[in-house]
Amino acid sequence: MAEHLASIFGTEKDRVNCPFYFKIGACRHGDRCSRLHTRPSISPTLLLSNMYQRPDMITTGVDPQAQAMDPRKIQEHFENFYEDLFEELSKYGVLESLNVCDNLADHMVGNVYVQFREEEHAANAVRNLTGRFYAGRPIIVDFSPVTDFREATCRQYEENTCNRGGYCNFMHLKKISRELRRQLFGRSHRRHSRSRSRSHSPHRHRSYEDRRRHPYDDRDRQHDDRGRRPRSRSPAHRRGRSRSPGGRKNRSPVREGSAERRAKIEQWNREREQAEQANKANNAYIHGSNGSRHNGGNNNGQPYENHDDYY
Repeated sequence: MAEHLASIFGTEKDRVNCPFYFKIGACRHGDRCSRLHTRPSISPTLLLSNMYQRPDMITTGVDPQAQAMDPRKIQEHFENFYEDLFEELSKYGVLESLNVCDNLADHMVGNVYVQFREEEHAANAVRNLTGRFYAGRPIIVDFSPVTDFREATCRQYEENTCNRGGYCNFMHLKKISRELRRQLFGRSHRRHSRSRSRSHSPHRHRSYEDRRRHPYDDRDRQHDDRGRRPRSRSPAHRRGRSRSPGGRKNRSPVREGSAERRAKIEQWNREREQAEQANKANNAYIHGSNGSRHNGGNNNGQPYENHDDYY
């Protein structure tokens, strides 16, 4: 039973809750509606009831003095209102959307729906707008259950085929120029990005404080980094380094074949034998010379004839 009630909540099959109030945040029956209008206690969307007063309110395209109005003047009047309201609401948080109804029925005429990024932003706006006036009229602001404007908007109106006109029970939203939308929402997002960039995380805050207290840390750190600068790992750098005459000192030697190793071993053995034979011959020559000198002989092995010959 509970699952069935949850599945039909806010639809035409729901005999308890008003589907129009759930989708649009307004109902043409008002408080006389036979179904419940459950107002949310918190929501990211606000409804500012009957706030926009179009200059051709009495008759479309005609001012109160019964003079025909230029459509460009009507659009300019609306965009001035839209920009003024956007700037005021942006003080309380980041706006996701701002929609103004073009309907003529009493429960929807001039309704303004503003959707904030966070529910806290919407609550802040409610606190600051309650009891204020705009153009000499009190501002009526409250939380709205509308979260998906695609379900609340009249699709036939967007296709210029709605036969109910301004008295349609779905939203007919007035449009602003692309330039104004880009200007307002782009500025709001940039302002929000700057505010987020100013809020540092604890790690970044400590780094900033350390730099402020020790102004030479960065310079010393750069000096240390020069001593252990990371090596480039690009293939071109490695190829260029391998072609250098000096090369790396600890580079592993190229492993030779077995035939080359045997030839080198034989060559080392021959050189060692030759060196040993030369050492033996040199030692024999030295011993022979010492013996002849101790026996008083000369270079030819004969005795020295006098004292001068010895020296």
